Amino acid sequence: MAHLGVVAPAFYSHYNAMAALGAELAARGHRVTFLHQVDAGAYLASLKDLPLGFHALGRTSHPPGSLAGMVRRAASPGGPLGLRRVIQDMARTTDMLCRELPTAIEALGIDALLCDQMEAAGGLVAEGLGLPFASVANALPVNREPGIPLPVMPFAYEDSERARHLYQGSARVYDWLMSPHAEVIGAHARRFGLGARRALHDCLSPLAQVSQTTASFEFPRRALPPHFHHVGPLRFSRSAGKAGTHALRGMPPVAGDRPFVFASLGTLQGGRYGLFRRIVRACRRLDVQLLVAHCGGLDARQEQTLVRAGADWVCAFAPQQEALARADAVVSHAGSNTVMDAIAARTPILGLPIAFDQPGAAARIRHTGIGLTISPRFATTAQIARRLQRLLDEPGFAQRMAPLAEDLARAGGTPRAADIIEDALGLARPAQHEDAPAGVASLG
Repeated sequence: MAHLGVVAPAFYSHYNAMAALGAELAARGHRVTFLHQVDAGAYLASLKDLPLGFHALGRTSHPPGSLAGMVRRAASPGGPLGLRRVIQDMARTTDMLCRELPTAIEALGIDALLCDQMEAAGGLVAEGLGLPFASVANALPVNREPGIPLPVMPFAYEDSERARHLYQGSARVYDWLMSPHAEVIGAHARRFGLGARRALHDCLSPLAQVSQTTASFEFPRRALPPHFHHVGPLRFSRSAGKAGTHALRGMPPVAGDRPFVFASLGTLQGGRYGLFRRIVRACRRLDVQLLVAHCGGLDARQEQTLVRAGADWVCAFAPQQEALARADAVVSHAGSNTVMDAIAARTPILGLPIAFDQPGAAARIRHTGIGLTISPRFATTAQIARRLQRLLDEPGFAQRMAPLAEDLARAGGTPRAADIIEDALGLARPAQHEDAPAGVASLG
């Protein structure tokens, strides 16, 4: 049995994916402990009965109550000054983790790390301590490659000198914006006696990298390392449930005589009431049934206003995979989880990318022809309605989903990711028995 530490950004979607992987490894007899600021423990507490531990760090620099402000800034950074604050938050978190993880790892007796690609501290600390580690891409992979735009960029794929020049120029701008984070990465790399490091892609595992994406959804990649594996979505083998009283348990009574649309903007962007209102009005124009899941971002008054505006059902959480399996189209922020679930269900996507890797995912939606995209900032009700009408009327979108869905079905998901990690990190697979150690550490 190995004791595995998990280092991931303190965002719900990242913790949910890593918890699914952690639960699979815990079921195989390993002990799994998440390490981050104290508020992040609430994410695991909301996933009931999982054999996962949590160890709090950063009590001085990241005290209780501080995570909410960081999440708000990440969800709505606003202009350049707001974006700078988000980058500074990333830098401060990486700095805290690099300073405090080594002591915690030694005290807990952790043997190896599972590191989300979006948090550089995991890879830096693992290499500095000589621990084996695996990298997990819970968003679009950050692995850089000539001729491929960065995942945060909205550019279409094109194999031309003009496009390569555009991609290189945008990468330089991105690296300049991320300089506060780069300085922290570089400083700790020097402190750990590592070579020059400046960005997330410099902190990936040389042993195993697994990604929630599939090769068929990606742009044509030619330079991924041999230890990189597309495994598809990391999901729980059993339902962990959702906390809260506004979760929709099971599918609503969808009528068979009218199209059905599912709309979700994810956990970070679910508070965008104005955008939801335009989506609702567009669906009312088309006389389609609409289920809105806002992930807790709206209050009861806003929920009722959307229902009066024409939404059939509005809730915080819905059974997303069931909803997508029934839906004729999905309106989404182009977040990785929703896109992968839509591909599995062969449901055409209307992507409204807002932040992070969503512009890159939207570009891949266009590239594969499995949906349409539109700017959430400038999209009018009429423009949303016209694109939705195309998705509902033109069978080509669903047809082009078929090979991607077949690729996804073969990807292996959470069990394959766990197999890859056990093999690459040299983890013994203990015999399964009912009283295997659960690996639950103190929440604090």
